[in-house]
Amino acid sequence: MKSCDVALGYRYGLTRRQFMRLTGIAAAAAAAGCATNPVTGESQLMMVSEEEEIQMDRQYSPMQFSSDYGATQDSALNAYVNQVGRAMTPRTHRSLMPYSFRVVNATYVNAYAFPGGSIACTRGILLKLNDEAELSALLGHEIGHVNARHTASAMSKGMLSQAVVGGFSILAGAAAPGFGQITSQLGGIGAGALLASYSRDNERQADALGTEYMVRAGYGPAGMVGLMDMLRSLSKSKPSGVEIFFATHPMSDERYQTAVDTVRTQYPQAKDYPIYRERFMDSTARLRAMQGTIDELEKGQSLVRVKKYGEAEQHYGNALRQSPNDYAGLVMMATCRIAQKDYAEGLRYADQAKAAYPQEAQGHHLSGFARLHTKDYEGAYQEFNTVERLMPGNPHVIFFQGYAQEGMNRQPQAAQDYRRYLQKVSEGQYAQHAYQRLRQWGYVR
Repeated sequence: MKSCDVALGYRYGLTRRQFMRLTGIAAAAAAAGCATNPVTGESQLMMVSEEEEIQMDRQYSPMQFSSDYGATQDSALNAYVNQVGRAMTPRTHRSLMPYSFRVVNATYVNAYAFPGGSIACTRGILLKLNDEAELSALLGHEIGHVNARHTASAMSKGMLSQAVVGGFSILAGAAAPGFGQITSQLGGIGAGALLASYSRDNERQADALGTEYMVRAGYGPAGMVGLMDMLRSLSKSKPSGVEIFFATHPMSDERYQTAVDTVRTQYPQAKDYPIYRERFMDSTARLRAMQGTIDELEKGQSLVRVKKYGEAEQHYGNALRQSPNDYAGLVMMATCRIAQKDYAEGLRYADQAKAAYPQEAQGHHLSGFARLHTKDYEGAYQEFNTVERLMPGNPHVIFFQGYAQEGMNRQPQAAQDYRRYLQKVSEGQYAQHAYQRLRQWGYVR
């Protein structure tokens, strides 16, 4: 038995005979075997190839960026962050990955990496940083996750678990019909799964790699200490807008102390490397001038999370008075109005969002949704066509296209869209509506 197999057997509490029996049931998992970790050089379970990492990244990262209101329209800021990130990538363990870096318009505090090298930081976290070295530490940490293949490893273990569950469901199916079908629906992969929580060991390794990469690129390692100190302070004060970050990036005093010790013991020669505070301040000046807008939007978001829409609306209004064309603010206000069933006002703000950022999908999606409720089915259909063109792959858009077609009494076209939807989604109220219509219209029995 390979060393990787033995480790997996111990991990799941299996004897050698049990493990071999289950991997015999899940032949595909056994065939995938182990791969060499590019960072440690050790053998590890890896059922996701590098090509698959890149493909999943290309498919799902645009959806996540759109959910964060798209990349900022401040092209100079995006170029600056991309430059800082790319200064490190040639010095990493996977230098040939198709890395890209951007700032997304979200106001909450977060940064994340998709497995193919697409990396984003929010406006919210960028406003918490003090210098370029801290930015390089933040991006280096995310590069570390990509290089150590943390997402691919977690997915591989999940696939093994799914294969084992699948094996047991085959045995249970004869005694309990339907059990196998239910278990086979578990473990779907989407943008959320690709941004699943990291373990504390993952975070420690990404911290170490991030420090290594930033020092190799010529940044003072004090930037990592500053980043850890900021995150430590946020984790203790727990302000609104940081819940997601610490859910996916567990923080502790130990991570801060490790950063201090690492800089002192491993990188004493780099203690005088530059941190580029002035360059950072110049490059983020326009964003920092929007601090008041960002704060108001985040206050509104925290109230929306507890469904206090009227109070949230006041904060969104304050933000839009300061920054009338801020796309994220317009989308947030549109969403807040629609949540209160004020579809006319929701549509007005959604259309303003479209005008502010026509290449981003959320404004079009909200406009289409509001138009459905105002019975402008033709307009809604056109909006959802635009969404599908800008961000293909979201099955719910197909349902809304069908619903708009139904509203225009175009049964054959609606049936075609509902069939397309049901090929991708089989549960939930939308799937139930689509299936009922297909039965009612005689397309299925």
